[in-house]
Amino acid sequence: MYPAELVKPMRDDLASAGFEELHTAGAVENAINKPGTTLVVVNSVCGCAAANARPAAKLSLHNAKRPDHAVTVFAGVDVEAVNAARDLMVPFPPSSPSIALFKDGELVHMIERHHIEGRPAELIAENLIGAYDQFC
Repeated sequence: MYPAELVKPMRDDLASAGFEELHTAGAVENAINKPGTTLVVVNSVCGCAAANARPAAKLSLHNAKRPDHAVTVFAGVDVEAVNAARDLMVPFPPSSPSIALFKDGELVHMIERHHIEGRPAELIAENLIGAYDQFC
């Protein structure tokens, strides 16, 4: 577990952009099973979350079509919530950061850590926007 004061700025980065923070398995299940589309960001303390994943997730929401809901769980902090989210992301192996799009409770698009590392936020955002245009 990471100290709360260490992760607060990283949490606030997405929360200030309108992402709902989820801390329990029940909250994850409720969010993902809402009608419509839900973007789930598995946040992390790593550099690729700061430089690529969080900026990409925020940038992607500046699209005409976007998810109905945007939520986040924090790896290494919200263990129960992260495990619940990852269970719904099968068959993809656990990775953080990662970004998933669900439609009516079904996983329809996944971006794993290896798609995030070393790629500019703009390219990741374009990938997400393509998924929004298709599923939202």
